[in-house]
Amino acid sequence: MHRTLINIGPRQIAVFCLALTAFELLTYMASDLLMPAMLSVTAELHADARHVPHAFNLYLLGGVCLQWLLGPLSDRWGRRRLLLIGCALFGAACAAAFFVNSIELFNLLRLLQGMGLGFVVTVSYPALQEVFCEADAVRLMALLGNVALLSPLLGPLLGVVLLQWLSWRELFLGLGLMTALVWLGLYLYMPETVGVIRRDGQRSMPTALSWRLTARRYRALLGNRRFLCASLSLGLMSLPLIAWIGLAPLLLIRLQGLSPVEYGLWQLPVFSAVIVGNLILDRLLPTHSLPQLIQLALWPFCLGLLALAGCTLLGASTVSVVASLALYAVGLGMSNAAVYRLALFSSDDSKGLVSALTGMISIAVMGLGGSLIAVIGGGAHLGLFALCAAASGLMCLPLLYGLLPGTPADSASDQ
Repeated sequence: MHRTLINIGPRQIAVFCLALTAFELLTYMASDLLMPAMLSVTAELHADARHVPHAFNLYLLGGVCLQWLLGPLSDRWGRRRLLLIGCALFGAACAAAFFVNSIELFNLLRLLQGMGLGFVVTVSYPALQEVFCEADAVRLMALLGNVALLSPLLGPLLGVVLLQWLSWRELFLGLGLMTALVWLGLYLYMPETVGVIRRDGQRSMPTALSWRLTARRYRALLGNRRFLCASLSLGLMSLPLIAWIGLAPLLLIRLQGLSPVEYGLWQLPVFSAVIVGNLILDRLLPTHSLPQLIQLALWPFCLGLLALAGCTLLGASTVSVVASLALYAVGLGMSNAAVYRLALFSSDDSKGLVSALTGMISIAVMGLGGSLIAVIGGGAHLGLFALCAAASGLMCLPLLYGLLPGTPADSASDQ
């Protein structure tokens, strides 16, 4: 039985959690489900295939656009109102893709759809923390994390199956209709968590919206060396995986001549490895500190990226690249949550604000880095992709060094 800090009944708890989980799943599925169809999208809209990774990176950058604003606004106006607005925006942008007739409009809608990610991270996550006691909130956050992992694992395969009967336009329309049902569930069952008296006797009061104060708080965070190291590390660590998601349709279907089903199957080893890394993290967490976990995770992380770089010299093949990515992904799964936790608690400021800026920086690094790898030809040659992905991931090592005990950044943070 979940223990809540707000006076709501079991039925409301169940539907509220289900609706939040469904909204997060839809925001990820809107990307992963459509990846097998992206070459068909560019062909039907008479656009160059280079728009395949660009559309994916625009989706990521859409998640950055509003995060800086959503945190303060939800503190002022309440989580419920903001999440309903975000859900409606995401659903409308998905449904509108059914009618597009140009790649420019399609890319604009991808940017708007990506904004739904910002609402999930900046509005729904704090709402869960405020509704439930600490232990239950952590468990539910872990559940949402698993949803985020299952989407890229199963999304491409599910997309291949659905595309046997539906067009990519109908897939977007279906996502829009499902989002409408989620919006209705949130409207009927989501409690407001700001400005209400909780069972522990405390009241989460709305915060006055001062742009000058908000800008000052953001500047203070940007001046926090430990925070910047952690946030930039998050983006660089995930960049090889993000680049693979965006460029895999070009590398596997267009370049290697694989079928969409084979493309979907080649995603399984990589994202299964991330889940394995998460399971190892869960096992080691009770007996290891966060810096110790990061140090252990760097072994598979670095070995996988070095093997990926070696693929360029020895002749890159689908098998060698995917195997190297899978080894790297184990290390990523072991370390990602630990680094995020270090970023979140690197400052005493409100966690909503810290989380918003962490998400903005890390997603911006992933989106811009993925775009750069695509521009220099990462989608046209498997060996070039392997070299760029390996180099970008290894760039996080100097930043991670600043998070480990005994380093100058660590010593400065303790003063």
